[in-house]
Amino acid sequence: MNRFSTVDYTVFIFYFILISAYGYWIYSSKKNKATSGSHDFFLAEGSLTWWAIGASLIASNISAEQFIGMSGQGFQVGMAVAAYEWVAAIALIVVAVWFIPVYLKNKIFTMPQFLQTRYNETVSLIMAIFWLFLYIFVNLTSILYLGSIAISSMIDPMYFKYIVIGLAAFSLIITLGGMKVIGFTDVIQVIVLIAGGLVTTYIALTMVSDHFGLGKDAIAGFKMLMKDSPDHFKMILEKPNANSSQEYVNKYLALPGIAMYFAGQWIVNLNYWGCNQYITQRALGADLKTARTGILFAGFLKLGMPIIVMLPGIAAYVLHRNGALQHEMAPNGTVIADNAYSAVLTFLPNGLKGLSLAALTAAIVASLAGKANSISTIWTLDIYKKYINKNADEKKLVVVGRLSIFVAIVMSVVLTWDDLLGIGGEGGFTFIQKYTGFISPGVFAMFLLGMFWKRTTGTAAIAGLITGFLLSVVFNNYAPTWFGHENFLYTAYINKDGVYEIPFLICMGLSFLFTMIVMVGLSLLGPKENPKAFELDKSMFKVAPSTLVLIVVTLLLITLIYVKFW
Repeated sequence: MNRFSTVDYTVFIFYFILISAYGYWIYSSKKNKATSGSHDFFLAEGSLTWWAIGASLIASNISAEQFIGMSGQGFQVGMAVAAYEWVAAIALIVVAVWFIPVYLKNKIFTMPQFLQTRYNETVSLIMAIFWLFLYIFVNLTSILYLGSIAISSMIDPMYFKYIVIGLAAFSLIITLGGMKVIGFTDVIQVIVLIAGGLVTTYIALTMVSDHFGLGKDAIAGFKMLMKDSPDHFKMILEKPNANSSQEYVNKYLALPGIAMYFAGQWIVNLNYWGCNQYITQRALGADLKTARTGILFAGFLKLGMPIIVMLPGIAAYVLHRNGALQHEMAPNGTVIADNAYSAVLTFLPNGLKGLSLAALTAAIVASLAGKANSISTIWTLDIYKKYINKNADEKKLVVVGRLSIFVAIVMSVVLTWDDLLGIGGEGGFTFIQKYTGFISPGVFAMFLLGMFWKRTTGTAAIAGLITGFLLSVVFNNYAPTWFGHENFLYTAYINKDGVYEIPFLICMGLSFLFTMIVMVGLSLLGPKENPKAFELDKSMFKVAPSTLVLIVVTLLLITLIYVKFW
């Protein structure tokens, strides 16, 4: 593998100094204005602009699991994996128009606070504790692990543990300044992320065109991808049949064709973007117009993300199947799909490798910082303030918040050090989807009914959370054995391990459906009048003409993409 040159390290160090200096300037200016209360630390208390909110949403979302995991999915499956990004753009429209007004009107600052306001303290405490464990043991740790693996594979695998410490320290510097520092530094992070990602994609496409004797032409490279591997450019996978290969069945299990659009794909995205402290926190401190515009701006940016995170994976697939990247994709003789992105980076010219390293680092650090701040917010405002020290003043809350950030990052370093959770064994993208997906149906049902149906009760919320989890376990592990391999609800397929499996996104949809039925049934048995129900009016959901134009343009572009690659 080509080693990094002095130019590459210079580019990367410049990026590090730029972010650190800008973050310190933001922190100093905030401190000088004497606005260092807890709400300012956790929510930036109205100081984030719409473009800062949108950029911060994208910077926090696009991390190692997208660069590495989604490129790997692009290598294995192809363009269909872009559904996660383009459905997310529609989900962000839904969140901006319908979810955020409910949060802001009711002065919601954390997701556990929403649950206590709408349901009761028991539901709030259960979910606060759950989110803390999920964010530390799944999200924070997997981001740090995948990021360190990716960067060490570019430089030298022997430096893995040093990189773990470096990424943790870098994110700690950003996070300790609070949400305002995170939000505004994320603007630079997302610019670097997009610039570096586009450069990597361009180089990958020129590598393809050059390999086939077409010169260094990115457009010719893209056309060659479509010509060489047309199956990798289908958004909707057809159901496997008796003649389908195991490779194709594996693809379908990950992205089950049109069926996933009626099942888990919406639950994944609406739960992630609309019911997730990590994401919604960027907008909760702003006014409705600013929050809504920022979220829609993020949705618009989402349209281009597959170009950055997916196309390099498809390019690596075409190059590999035509004799290139053999060692890079299979260093130990076995093809590792998650190597696709770093395999392409290996061939970048000096200087550009440093830019791509900076882009990858920007994605990782932004996500780590955002996640750590959300952990701090939930711990400080929803547990410490309510149950440990009810009389804590603003200064004390900020100190506790910073201490919890430090503890969370140190815990993630310890868990990452020797991969104690086995993330590498399952693959990072699968690891995250598996352990968040078991709870998503119940959580999303709880939020959706809590916002828009007044009769939903606290008892129904707790029952829904438990039901969603148990049904996810049943459908993912036992349904093919208990209820047969095929019926009117699902079709199970033999996976790579020789075991019947229902596509994960179908399991999620089924769990959500039955959870909703249980919650509606229990709520109908409860009182007709619910004093904790939110008061909604149509004026909350009205959008300005300029906002409507942005929504229509986004939806039109997504429609054209699906028509083209159906």
